Amino acid sequence: MLDFDPCRPYIARMTKLLDEAFEAVRLLPSHDQDDIARAIMQLAGSDLPAPVSLSPEEREAIARSKAAAGSGEFATDEQVQAVWTKHGL
Repeated sequence: MLDFDPCRPYIARMTKLLDEAFEAVRLLPSHDQDDIARAIMQLAGSDLPAPVSLSPEEREAIARSKAAAGSGEFATDEQVQAVWTKHGL
């Protein structure tokens, strides 16, 4: 028999510790929430792929790219075409 909370009739009750963990995770940025969700899903037997671990250098490169995009620094059409041509695309 499932134990339901009448206020949330379609959600089975969690342990107090798991509920506290989810409350703590709600305060984190969305990308951290997604990483934790993937880990939980894997532990629960989901077929989701494991999160990819990034090196500090990769994280820095991504941060630089996001900052450049945020300030409107984008490659020109000609630059994009040159890269595609270089890689046979």
